Amino acid sequence: MDDIRYLVFDIETIPDGDLISRIRFPDEELEPQAAIEKYQQELLETKGSDFIPHTYHLPVSVVIAKVNTSFELVDLVALDEQESRPHIITQHFWKGWEKYNATLVTFNGRGFDLPVMELAAFRYGVSLAKWFAINSKSFNQPRNRFNVNEHFDLQEVLTNYGASRMIGGLNLMANLIGKPGKMDVAGDMVHQLYNEGNLQRIHDYCRCDVLDTYFVFLRASVLTGAIALEREQELVRHTRQWLEDSSEEFPIYQQYLENWGDWKNPWAI
Repeated sequence: MDDIRYLVFDIETIPDGDLISRIRFPDEELEPQAAIEKYQQELLETKGSDFIPHTYHLPVSVVIAKVNTSFELVDLVALDEQESRPHIITQHFWKGWEKYNATLVTFNGRGFDLPVMELAAFRYGVSLAKWFAINSKSFNQPRNRFNVNEHFDLQEVLTNYGASRMIGGLNLMANLIGKPGKMDVAGDMVHQLYNEGNLQRIHDYCRCDVLDTYFVFLRASVLTGAIALEREQELVRHTRQWLEDSSEEFPIYQQYLENWGDWKNPWAI
């Protein structure tokens, strides 16, 4: 446990139809799904996108890659994988962060993942005293935007904290280094998969996003000078073997490997 230095994670969420019905349409007594659909239509007409704000979301999948001080992938776990209970996922996530005292690594986690998990903690009465650290100096607080020792948000770092836009997102960054990116599931399919009871497919999708995030983190670590390019390539080969060895237990890794593309190293030509 002491060797775990980074927790690379991603979340999948669903809109809370009961909450939307109560807050957005209090006089209409809409069923949860009807409330979601009505709100999506309103958003589409006014904003041009039917994506419901994070304040109405519940986490139904959180996958975490445990990475050691040598940047090696040690394990990849989905919280409360069998039942996907938001309150259990929330509790395990925050207790796990406290246990490992590791740097969180995300792609746009500051804009979505962590606000969702913070609000979930608020909803379920989970204390985040260490995370908020309100009596610490602002630059030492884990939530400080520039405190990369506590939260390394790849999108933030790679866009110089919003100075430029990350058009293409994680899918683009993964493809730049030969990794699969999006395959047969996208984020806008999660709610339907959840309604169908297909939790495993949601977790599998989340696992693949975490793998992409890990590989982008490795290349970003080359960029920032934390590791050498040769070490990154060694870690990539090590992780590929790890995925091959784990694919019998987790068949989604085989699909990931089938969509794998090796980065073309121009220095080796």
